[in-house]
Amino acid sequence: MSTFTFAPATREAAKARIALQGPGGSGKTKTALRMAEGLASGGLIGVVDSERGSALKYAPVPGRPDIEAHEFVHVPMAFCSPENLIAVVKAAEEARIAVLIIDSWSHYWAGKGGLLARVDEESKKAGNFGGKFTAWGPVNELEQDMLDALLNFPGHVIVTMRTKNDYAMEGKTVTKVGVKTVQREGAEYEVDVVIDMIAGTGTVTKTRYTALDGACVHHPGEDFAEAILEQLGQGVDPVQVIVDELVADGLTYERALELHQRAKGRNLLGADLMHPKTGAPAKLGPVIAEYGQAVKPVTTGVTNGQPGGGEQTGPSAHSLADAEASESAVRDSASPEQDQAVTPVSAPQMRMMHACFTKVGLGHKDDRAKRLRATALIIGRSIDSANELTKSEAQTLLDTLTNYGERENAADEFAAMLQGLDESEDGAYGPHNADDLGGIGDPTAA
Repeated sequence: MSTFTFAPATREAAKARIALQGPGGSGKTKTALRMAEGLASGGLIGVVDSERGSALKYAPVPGRPDIEAHEFVHVPMAFCSPENLIAVVKAAEEARIAVLIIDSWSHYWAGKGGLLARVDEESKKAGNFGGKFTAWGPVNELEQDMLDALLNFPGHVIVTMRTKNDYAMEGKTVTKVGVKTVQREGAEYEVDVVIDMIAGTGTVTKTRYTALDGACVHHPGEDFAEAILEQLGQGVDPVQVIVDELVADGLTYERALELHQRAKGRNLLGADLMHPKTGAPAKLGPVIAEYGQAVKPVTTGVTNGQPGGGEQTGPSAHSLADAEASESAVRDSASPEQDQAVTPVSAPQMRMMHACFTKVGLGHKDDRAKRLRATALIIGRSIDSANELTKSEAQTLLDTLTNYGERENAADEFAAMLQGLDESEDGAYGPHNADDLGGIGDPTAA
């Protein structure tokens, strides 16, 4: 069974990854701040400063609004270890920094605590008989962790890198052959745009965007940032695109189902937003369910394998998730009548469910009621045993569990998703509370 799904490729909400490189005094820090103001769109700019506070020279001067300055928050960094960069990126994410500037990224390569220093440390450890050659193994892993943290940051990222003269030995003569970036060779491939700075003038020397290739700008700033944003699709927010369709006139239940599927395919059901009507904090999944419920036809049951042929059951209409599961059964089953009848879940499917529930924190033997509650919320109807699942319901459950089980904070994100579904159901499956959805332990039978 494949759990991979291809979705249309877009640039929605893509974030810039920019490198500014040049010698000391070429204007890297100033340019980074000016471009950050264009990228941030009023959001917070954060600077991680390993250049002995050089960025502070561009901060506002109290009582002197006439002096050109830039508003930003600042973190000094004297020990440039990979662990420190990973930690500060996490702090920036928690502080909702819109643009993160690393000034200078070179120090995490060749500075105090940087990768080269770590190689020296590893090579001197007892039991290391390969010297620096074998010392690169653990250091490469650290570097990859650092890159993952930096490049996965949810906002825009600008890094500065120092350059120095590069020389080559020709016989007994030393010859200058150009400039070299103080960073691991090939580091420029980790970013989207590389700008070489000389005396305040920036030249694009590497880019993924043809429109920017070779561009040369004196004092790059907000205008150049706008050009980069244009190549990123103007930073369109995929969540807002879905919300705009929900609140537009003429929304149908079928369209709400499609929007739910789109959000699910892009892992956006748990995305935060402000409720379009109340302005209160909300999650995208329950908001789609609410708007879909409002336009749902009165007769949406399934009779003889066809949607819309039966009467509404229960005191209120089923949730969007219920309708989605029912329609999925009609679309995906070779024999809808057989699927709507109880078809026992196979032993391999049952074992996979146990494993997936464990990954999302509901694997303990005492969590059976919680697993059944979670299953009911996901498939849209209450059951007393996993054996009552239809084939399509079992597949929906497995797809959802697999999706969340592969996430870094699987248990927390799964619980948040369930809470959102729980609130949208408004008590449709009996009394419960938030505590019913928690619990972590050992795997066991349902």
